[in-house]
Formats: sequence, structure tokens, C-alpha cells
Amino acid sequence: MPENTTIAAIATGPGGALALIRVSGPEAIAVTDRVFWHPGGKRLADQPGFSIAYGDIRDGTRTVDDVLVSVFRAPRSYTGDDMAEISCHGSPYIQQEILRLLLCKGAVAAAPGEFTLRAFLHGKMGLLQAEAVADVIASDSRASHALAANQMRGGYSEEFRALRGRLIEVASLVELELDFGEEEVEFADRSQLLLLIDAIGEKIDSLKSSFALGNVIKNGVPVAIVGPPNVGKSTLLNALLKENRALVSDIAGTTRDLIEEEITLGGIRFRFIDTAGIRTTDDTLESMGIERTLQRMEQAAIVLLLTDIADDPAVLPVRIESLNLSTGQSLAIVLNKSDLLSEDELTARTEEWQRVWAETSFFALSAKSGQGLPQLSDYLCAAIRDERIERGDVIVSNVRHHEALIRASESLQHARAALTSALSGDLLSEDLRGVIHALDLITGDITTDDILSSIFSKFCIGK
Repeated sequence: MPENTTIAAIATGPGGALALIRVSGPEAIAVTDRVFWHPGGKRLADQPGFSIAYGDIRDGTRTVDDVLVSVFRAPRSYTGDDMAEISCHGSPYIQQEILRLLLCKGAVAAAPGEFTLRAFLHGKMGLLQAEAVADVIASDSRASHALAANQMRGGYSEEFRALRGRLIEVASLVELELDFGEEEVEFADRSQLLLLIDAIGEKIDSLKSSFALGNVIKNGVPVAIVGPPNVGKSTLLNALLKENRALVSDIAGTTRDLIEEEITLGGIRFRFIDTAGIRTTDDTLESMGIERTLQRMEQAAIVLLLTDIADDPAVLPVRIESLNLSTGQSLAIVLNKSDLLSEDELTARTEEWQRVWAETSFFALSAKSGQGLPQLSDYLCAAIRDERIERGDVIVSNVRHHEALIRASESLQHARAALTSALSGDLLSEDLRGVIHALDLITGDITTDDILSSIFSKFCIGK
């Protein structure tokens, strides 16, 4: 949509007592003036920026609502344009009527994310910060909010711009040599260039690898509850959720499909997946559930292998091997039905299980009574908690950024190979430009309409 239009949209979700309607563009204040009536006859056009006026929104002589209108003057506004923000009562009818009147008086309906898109285009924020706005709105845990807030404050942008600056330093020296190719002048010491490229590579690899943490923090940590049938997997899920979400029965094979629920523990959102019991069966539906279990288990960051504490510990290696866990997945053994044992028996049985498999964490608990659940919750939080979050380090949580970092890393590897193999400076320069280009796509120094459309279409309307 052209930037010289005036846009309007409801900026708050349904259900609140109050609502906010935003208007932005060259005619924002004039359009709002056409529906606003002040008791003293004042006009919004005469008000300075950062001021609030009380009055009515009127449709002819009919009063729609009494409102507060905040006035912002370009360029000192969220979008960089003139803006008016109408605070009205939260009735859906009132909101829609005010929006309808604004559209009738010259505004056009804003597209998703168009206010923030204009803020980016007017230089009010970088692309990384603009993307963080959506993440802050969507954050539903302390950890995901911390990631988004750090990015919105600009720390994320600074990290990438610092990397870009170092790369430009390398590339400029290489390209300067190309300009003086006939004189065989060497402006850059090759050993120092290699050290600098390696240092940049380490930083890019660190950012790239942080995506594993950032992605689960942003989208919720997937935790698979697995084990043989009838060991209490559904009961454990219900206990963690503190509600009867999963069907519980003494009949083996009750859970035939995946049940997924989310809860927040210690400021971190977890996605618990109750799976079908893993066993050999002729039941077609149960077999399909087991197949889905194995597929989803591959995506889990943490796997809780649930077993009956009264079982023979010798079965544990076979059960763990059947899980076919990948590198990076955390495994904990949960010994259920511990409430059926005395304290001495519980200690002895737990030690017996640990002697069979001493390489992982064990938790003896009762999913039915809740005994031992706090210790399991503490383990889950500790397994995902990372000091990088507490320090406010840059952690990549955006798929687009991660893909660009992969391309940057590949180009940097080609540049290193060109440097160590004494290949043409043209090739080295081209590879370095490829790294810079990938970083520019992240920061927004290079953008295309397709990229901007993809990013801002995911925003809610009014933001």
C-alpha cells in the first residue's frame, strides 16, 4: 500500500473494557478531526504532539462514544507519520462504528503489520527490532519475553552490525588489492586475514547454534512422555497439567493418538506430548499411534521414559535403545508408582535401577499422588535453562535469521578455502560479499518486497 495513504485499524484484541484505534498517515489528524467533537470546540489539528484531548466521536449529530484522542506529530511517532490514537470503550460495536467512520472520512483499512512496516521504512526501527515487536506480542513466558525484549532493545541488531563491520574491513582490504593488481601490492597480511575470518566464523557458528535453544524457548519446549503401555503416562500428564486432560484406564493401549498440552514452569513454556505405549501389537489403530509416537519423539528436546518401578531393571537398556535418541535430546528415567513402596524399599529399588543405567537422571515418583513431581519439574526447568538467557546474550529464535546464518557460514567457509589455497582475490572477494549479503538480509540493509511482505503479514492488524 502506498505510504502517502492514511491507514486506520483497531489495535486491541476483543474482550477488554477499553480499546485503542490507531490512525497514521499524512491526513491522520485531519481524518480524526472529521469524526471528533470537543466540548470547547477545539480541533485536533490545533493541538501539539504528545497531547490528549477528551471529546466525542460523532456520526453527524449521533454520539457514538466519549473518547480520549492522543495526538502525535511526525516524525516523533511510532510510524514516523502524523498519528492519532483513539481510546474508546471496548464494545465491539463501538470499535467497528468508529473504524467505519474513519474509513468513510478518508482513511483506508491497514494491512497486518502495516504500522510497524511504516516505522521500519521511515527509519524508526531496524528490521530486527520490527520483527521483535511481533515476538514480544506473542511471548507467553518469561523466557520467550526475555529473548524478544532483548532483540527489540537493539542488542540483537548491534551484534549483527558489528559482525558486518568486521567483514567489510576484510573485504575492503581484499578489493583494494584487486584495484592495484598489476603492481602486486599486498594490503592485507594473509595470516591476519585468516585469523579474522576464523574469529568471525566462530561468532557466526555460535549464533547459528543458539537457534536450537531460541527455537524451543520461542515455541515451547517439546517434552515426550514415552514408555510401555499402562505405566501411567496419561496420569503423569494429568498431574503435570493439574487437570484430567488425558483418558486414564487400566486397559493397556488406551492412548492411541498423541495428546499435546502446554504449561509454563519456572518461566519456560513446555509442550508435553502424551504418546501411545510402545509395544508390539496387532491392533491397527494402536500401531498407527505407536508410529506417530516414534515420529514425534524425534522432535522432542526432552524425553521422559516412564516405567513401573516394580519392573525388572534389566529391561531398561533395551527400552532406551528402542527410543533411538539423537544427539542433543535429554533423557530422564521416571520410575512411577513409587507410592506403593516403603521409604527403604524405594531407596533400594531406585539404586537398583541406577546401577543398570548410570548415564542419565532418575526420578522416583507417583503420578497418581503427586509425590516427587516437584523434583521432576525442577529437572525440566534446569534442563532447558541457559545462562545466556539470564545474561541477555543474543540468541537466534527466528527461522529466517537462522537460514541466513547458514548461508553466511557456507560463504565464509568458501572464503577461508580461497584464502588458504591462495586462490584468486576475485573469488575471495565474491565469497566475502556473499557473507555480507546474508547478514544484510537479516538486518534489513538489503530487503525485497517479498521478504517484507512475508515478515509483516504475520503481524496482527493494528500493529
